[in-house]
Amino acid sequence: MTDADTTTATADWQAWQESWDRQQEWYLPDREERFRIMLDMVEAVVGTAPRVLDLACGTGSITARLLARFPDATSTGVDLDPALLAIAEGTFAGDDRVTLVTADLKDPDWPARLPHDSYDAVLTATALHWLHREPLAELYGRLAGLVRDGGVFMNADHMIDETTPRINAAERVQRHARMEQARESGVLGWTEWWQLAAKDPVLAEPTARRYEIYGDHADGDMPSAAWHARVLREKGFGEARPVWCSPSDTLLLAMK
Repeated sequence: MTDADTTTATADWQAWQESWDRQQEWYLPDREERFRIMLDMVEAVVGTAPRVLDLACGTGSITARLLARFPDATSTGVDLDPALLAIAEGTFAGDDRVTLVTADLKDPDWPARLPHDSYDAVLTATALHWLHREPLAELYGRLAGLVRDGGVFMNADHMIDETTPRINAAERVQRHARMEQARESGVLGWTEWWQLAAKDPVLAEPTARRYEIYGDHADGDMPSAAWHARVLREKGFGEARPVWCSPSDTLLLAMK
């Protein structure tokens, strides 16, 4: 099913999925709403049996929700993180609707590792902010070659409008205050979650390898939604605009 590394020890993969979801919701309390709108637009544009590329798939959060809503869908998950791919592999073991691929999205040849030449939808969430503008623009050009005519690309991520600094500052203060309250109630943040993974007998080794690859968490540029829409059109998409937003995040849809 996958070219990600396999593990021989056993783990409660559903528990790890739920733990990852809780950790992500610490940053993104409206995470499920983003996924719901994303799948609404998949259905609206390409129907209920799409071939999907789950880009920078992590543990397979998008794929899990895709298949729960659309049982006839198929998904290719691509990522470089050995630990998150191990969780995805354990979660979807035996499900022939899912293929997992290990690849670096900054490698210009990564699409050659995919099982299909084209996709109805390419979906990603809270991942591409790791890239700076130039490699992100190059990635968008490659995605334009993977999405079929009439297909869609959707990116849900932090997109900062630098023309509204006071609004941005107020939102940031409010968000961090809410996050601190959640931390005091025992919610795991990013660092604490990875510390837990590093102690797990199954995930310790892939977690060590992911730190060799990535080091500590580092953000890219996080440009505005307008920048994303403009670059996607320049790279070959016919239309692009936000279809949902929160005070800090945007779900941007580009149609080929």
